[in-house]
Amino acid sequence: MQTIFVGDFDTRIPAIAARGLEPAERETYENGVRKAIFRDPDGNEIGFGGAPL
Repeated sequence: MQTIFVGDFDTRIPAIAARGLEPAERETYENGVRKAIFRDPDGNEIGFGGAPL
């Protein structure tokens, strides 16, 4: 389980989706920070975080 905070969240997540991988979950925290979580069939998880809009 890893989370990577990226500066290009709004372009990175759609680019990943264009390759056929949709996030399993999307979260927005109270402070506006956003997170997209991807999981594989074995239960491994990677998340990408982005700054508030």
